[in-house]
Amino acid sequence: MAKRVASVDKKRCVACGVCENTCPLAAAKVYHGCYAVIEETVCVGCGKCAKSCPAGCIEMKERTAM
Repeated sequence: MAKRVASVDKKRCVACGVCENTCPLAAAKVYHGCYAVIEETVCVGCGKCAKSCPAGCIEMKERTAM
């Protein structure tokens, strides 16, 4: 399992869908057109969503034990 996981600041997210289109494993989804969510069990910590986010609301954090 990856050491990092993407985390979305829901208050800053503009629900543009860029993360959805960028994530190679479809871990990022826009929830009801409001904000993105990351399915942590699917996220491999590649950081592609964070790099592509135009709002800058996705950051990579250390994964906590599940």
